Amino acid sequence: MKKISFIYVMICLGVLLQNTIHAKETPSVTDTKAYVKALKQLTDVMVSDVTGPCAAARYYAYANLAPYEILSHNTANVKLVKLKGKLNAYPNFEDLKSTVPIAEDFAAIYSLLRMGEDLLPSGYTLESARKELVQKTVQSGKITPQVLQASITYADSVVKRLVKYAAKDGYVKTSGYLRYTPINKEGYWQPTPPAYTEAYEPHWRTLRPFVLDSAAQFKPETVIPYSKDKNSAFYKLAKDVYDATQHLTKEQIHIANFWDCNPFFLNQKGHVSFGTKKISPGGHWMGITGIACLQKKVNLAEAVRWHAMVGITMADAFISCWDEKYRSNRIRPETVINEQIDPNWRGLLQTPPFPEYTSGHSVISSAVATVLTHLVGDNFAYTDVVEVEFGIPQRSFKSFKQAASEAAISRFYGGIHFKDSIENGQTQGANLGKHIVKKMQDLGVSSFVK
Repeated sequence: MKKISFIYVMICLGVLLQNTIHAKETPSVTDTKAYVKALKQLTDVMVSDVTGPCAAARYYAYANLAPYEILSHNTANVKLVKLKGKLNAYPNFEDLKSTVPIAEDFAAIYSLLRMGEDLLPSGYTLESARKELVQKTVQSGKITPQVLQASITYADSVVKRLVKYAAKDGYVKTSGYLRYTPINKEGYWQPTPPAYTEAYEPHWRTLRPFVLDSAAQFKPETVIPYSKDKNSAFYKLAKDVYDATQHLTKEQIHIANFWDCNPFFLNQKGHVSFGTKKISPGGHWMGITGIACLQKKVNLAEAVRWHAMVGITMADAFISCWDEKYRSNRIRPETVINEQIDPNWRGLLQTPPFPEYTSGHSVISSAVATVLTHLVGDNFAYTDVVEVEFGIPQRSFKSFKQAASEAAISRFYGGIHFKDSIENGQTQGANLGKHIVKKMQDLGVSSFVK
């Protein structure tokens, strides 16, 4: 054991970088599997908490930044560029130092769980997972007690600074605004059955984005004006939704359910109501990112980079989308169809509690697919099993863009979005994704694909 410890220390001393001392074992797919598992544990807590789509994306972004920050200070396998001065108001970490070497891979996964503990409402439930990680690391005998403690101390310091950074993004203020009152005019969004839930995150546009200059930077095309005229473009949009949902194929029904990603579906059986918890859109795409990492057998540093970039992309995409949602404040298909076409009509999916334009899943999926294509490569075939645990069969895709297009059209099949909201949402998301890709290229990395 003494000989192993000595060799490990020699390796650690050989990879010192800058003024902070870091140590790293040869990265392996095993580390990546452990990271994907830890991130799934965060997802499970969000599902249990019924975390909304906007908040979930925010949590994913901040949580993945902690391991990214730890690995960016010394990674021999892949260049992780420093984010100070690149992300809005991003803090400096150069002054955080360890007097002894640290085990970076352990610290990265440890920090991910710690971020979940500090950020999520029920994050305390991740304590057992964190302690199990520490225990298994001790039992492995791969690092000395001194290095283990130094790694924990350093990771905790990074987490503390990132949590402080997150606390200043405007999220806390959103809970202090006056309760949102729907605009009582024709064509504007109104709460929908069965719960008639109040508007979700009407002030999300006020949050500090990570990369965007402002929430309105990728403002989509102006919404088609509301009209009751049966010859109008708007009425045609509503009629298209109504007609399509009358004759859905089994495949279309599967697509709609597969991409539903509704954190809380309200079931009604007679006079009894109960909720079904599921994954959010962000959780689904985080799951896809993990699938890509494992399929490509990337090392931990690359896996962390992919997850961090996807997290940042999703967070900014929701800010961009929600900025438009509460600007155009457009009515949902369910409300229009019930008023003008069929009072008994209900879409396949449950209408979410926020304005219609643009389609959130279209924006987020197109943005993430654009970034993942840049990271992983085009025509990357994979099988998506993320929804299997919720009783929905797997689906296979030839590329991320194909998956994003399917996620977008699923909202039409589900009866919760008009066609223009989907199409313009895809454009909005793709433009945002391209912007983030360019931002990353400007950091000095011509391509993320290895």
